[in-house]
Amino acid sequence: MDRSENNHYYNGSLSAAETEVPLTEPERQYFFMDKVKKIVENKVRDLGRPLTFHVTTFGCQMNARDSEKLRGILLRCGYEESEDEDCDLVLYNTCTVRENADNKVFGRLGVLYGYKKKNPEMLIGLCGCMAQEEVVTDKIRKSYPYVDMVFGTHNVYMLAEILYQRFDENKHIVDVRESADRIVENLPLERKYFFKSGVNVTFGCDNFCSYCIVPYVRGRERSRRPSDIIDEIKRLAADGVIEVMLLGQNVNSYGKGLEEKTSFADLLRQVNEIDGIERIRFMTSHPKDLSDDLIRAMAECDKVCPHLHLPLQSGSDRILADMNRHYTKEKYLSLVDKIRNAIPDIALTTDIIVGYPGESEQDFLETLDVVDRVKFDSAFTFIYSKRTGTPAARRSDQVPEKVIKDRFDRLLTRVRADGEKKAMALTGKTLPVLVEEVNKQDEHLVSGRLANNSVVHLPGDESLIGKIINVRLDSCKGFYYLGNIAE
Repeated sequence: MDRSENNHYYNGSLSAAETEVPLTEPERQYFFMDKVKKIVENKVRDLGRPLTFHVTTFGCQMNARDSEKLRGILLRCGYEESEDEDCDLVLYNTCTVRENADNKVFGRLGVLYGYKKKNPEMLIGLCGCMAQEEVVTDKIRKSYPYVDMVFGTHNVYMLAEILYQRFDENKHIVDVRESADRIVENLPLERKYFFKSGVNVTFGCDNFCSYCIVPYVRGRERSRRPSDIIDEIKRLAADGVIEVMLLGQNVNSYGKGLEEKTSFADLLRQVNEIDGIERIRFMTSHPKDLSDDLIRAMAECDKVCPHLHLPLQSGSDRILADMNRHYTKEKYLSLVDKIRNAIPDIALTTDIIVGYPGESEQDFLETLDVVDRVKFDSAFTFIYSKRTGTPAARRSDQVPEKVIKDRFDRLLTRVRADGEKKAMALTGKTLPVLVEEVNKQDEHLVSGRLANNSVVHLPGDESLIGKIINVRLDSCKGFYYLGNIAE
C-alpha cells in the first residue's frame, strides 16, 4: 500500500474552470507546471525578486539523471537556479545504498532549518531512494517537521503536481509510491553539461542481491522502448551532445518485458549509428548477464569507450552465493579473459565489498586473489553497510569492525598499487581527451577524461570545454595525468 498522505492525483481546490486536469502523462505534469508558474510569478511580483532553487544530488548516475529532470521542471515553473542552498526551494535527491549517505542528509537538513528560519518563503523537499524507506519518512515526520515535501523514486516526474498541492493546501506533503506504474517520457530536462548526457535505458532492478536495498527503493526492472531511447539520443546529438552514458541498475538485462525483442548489444549497435555521437559509455553491468554478443558489440562499435565497470563484490564462491550474485569466481575470471581478448586495451573497474556478514579470512584472500589476477584499473572499495530490510542485515554473524578495517586497508593498498601501474603505462602517449570543466583547484587548468575514463588536467580555458582534443600525457600522478595539448 502506498505510504502517502494525499490522493494518487491532485484533487484539491481547483476552480471550476480548471477542473479539466489531463489524465495522461506527461500532459498532466505540464498542466501543473503552468499552474505553479502562475503562483511563482505572483510571488516574484510581490517580493520584488526572483524565486530561486537548488537541487542537491546524492548517490549514483541514476540520481544525477533524475536531478536533471527535477531542475528542468523547476525552471519550467519559473524558478531560477541558485548555486547554494540558501534559497527559496531546496530539494535533496537522496541515496540510501550506505548508512553514511543517510546520515549526511539528516545532518544537512539541520543546516537548512537555519536558512528556513530566516526565509519564510523557503520550501524544503526530500526525494529519491531514502524517501522509499518507511523508517526515513517516519523520522522526517517526527524529527524534521519543517520538511515540506517528501516523495520517492517512482514519482519524481510529479514534482510540479506535488509542489502545486503544497502551495494550494499549505500543508506538508508525503507522497511515496510502493511501485512504479509507468515510465513518463518527454519531461523538461536541464543538463549539467551541454556536451554529454546520461540516458536511462532501464529503471529498477530484479536481482535482489542480499546486501542491496536498490530493488526495494527503485522497484522491479522496466526497460524503455528502444525507439524512445534512440529518439532521445538523436535529439541530444542535435543539441550538441557528443557523449552519452546509457544508464540502468543492470544494463545487461535490457529488453526484459519489451514487446519487440531487443538486447543491450542490439541497442548499443543502434546508438553507435547515430550521427553526432562520438563517445558511448554505459553502467552498470552485472557479470551474470554479460553476454558474448555484448562483448562483440563493444569490440565492433567504434564509439563505445574502452572502459567496463564490472562489479565483483567478492572473490569467494561461498560469499557470492550468499550474496545471490549468480556467478562464481572462475566465471568472473573467464569473463575478464573474454573481454580482454576481444578488447585488449580496455580499462576494467569494479566494486568490492569488505566485511560482508560471515566473511572469513579465507573468503577475503579469495577476493585478493581475483584482484591480483585481474589487476583492475581502479576499484570502488566499500565497507559492508547494513541496510534494514535486506536479507544480509538479518544475519547474526556480522564481522567485527577491527577485522573489517584491517582487510579494507589491505585491499585498498593492493588496488591502488595495481591502478598506479596501469596508469603509468600510458605516460608519454598522446590520446584524445574530452574536456569537461575548468579545474576546481587551478583556474589556469582544465580537466577532462580519456576514453578509458581516466582524468587528465592540462593548461587551458573554458573555450576548450566540450571539445575532444589530443593531449600528450606528460606525467602520471597515481589516478590522474598532467598533460599538454599535442602539437
